[in-house]
Amino acid sequence: MDPESQQHLTVNQCIERIAQKLEAANLHYVHGAIDAQSEALWIVSKQLDLSPTEALDRLENPISKEQQQQATVVADTRISTRKPLAYILGEAWLMGVPFFCSEQSIVPRSWIAELIVDGSLEPWLPADGKALDLCTGNGSLAVLLALSCPDIHVSACDISLPALSVAARNVDRHGLSSQVELLDGDLWDALPEPNKDNLFDLIICNPPYVNATSMNTLPAEYHAEPELALAGGDDGMDLIRKIIAQAPDYLSERGAILIEIGNEYENFKKAFPQIPAIWMEVSAGEEQVLLIQAEDLC
Repeated sequence: MDPESQQHLTVNQCIERIAQKLEAANLHYVHGAIDAQSEALWIVSKQLDLSPTEALDRLENPISKEQQQQATVVADTRISTRKPLAYILGEAWLMGVPFFCSEQSIVPRSWIAELIVDGSLEPWLPADGKALDLCTGNGSLAVLLALSCPDIHVSACDISLPALSVAARNVDRHGLSSQVELLDGDLWDALPEPNKDNLFDLIICNPPYVNATSMNTLPAEYHAEPELALAGGDDGMDLIRKIIAQAPDYLSERGAILIEIGNEYENFKKAFPQIPAIWMEVSAGEEQVLLIQAEDLC
């Protein structure tokens, strides 16, 4: 934008100009936004100190020259670095909830979040129940689970201490330190030995699951994220094999484990042909998230 064009714009006009700039740059969108328009809304709303939803209610309001300039700076940084916008802004939104975000952990995103918020998981979450967020990363799913089910206790673990530091900030941000417990360790090693008093009613897990071939062709935006949070081995199932092998030890009798596998449906079916998985419908379809009941893991 030239200085003269930065006069007397509305919020909507600023969003449109930023969207045009982003669209021309051939960026990749999956880290909290679906296209240039939604990223432009996100950029501009941040300058207004509003949520994207709140900004949509103020589209005809004027935006200051300083706010326009800062929005342009953010857009230019997004284009020149190809980093996810969440890292540049230090914040991401998932199901309308804000989360602190840094390159120490993967950007908050998961189809599991939809199932948490829409109540699909309530049959496996009794009052005063216990849930585990395995591979919690930034802690966003653990936070959403605690916010959606305030009577349950949530444990959340990860192998990455830097990621857990991000998760701790998000747990504190939402005032959940008494409900969400963060644990450090490699998968099940983070947990105490299972016994009848510390089993989980529900385990949710968004593990590293990208297969080796796909890892080599990921757009630049993904390479800003920790590889540890993405790479799942040759077929994407390395971590999932370990998770499923020991999950029965940590689930209550009527418990279940929910796992996101993204685009690895065929690889999952090849790796676990004997498991009667329940495929959960999310906005991306019916082959991205599966639920396995404890009785089907024995």
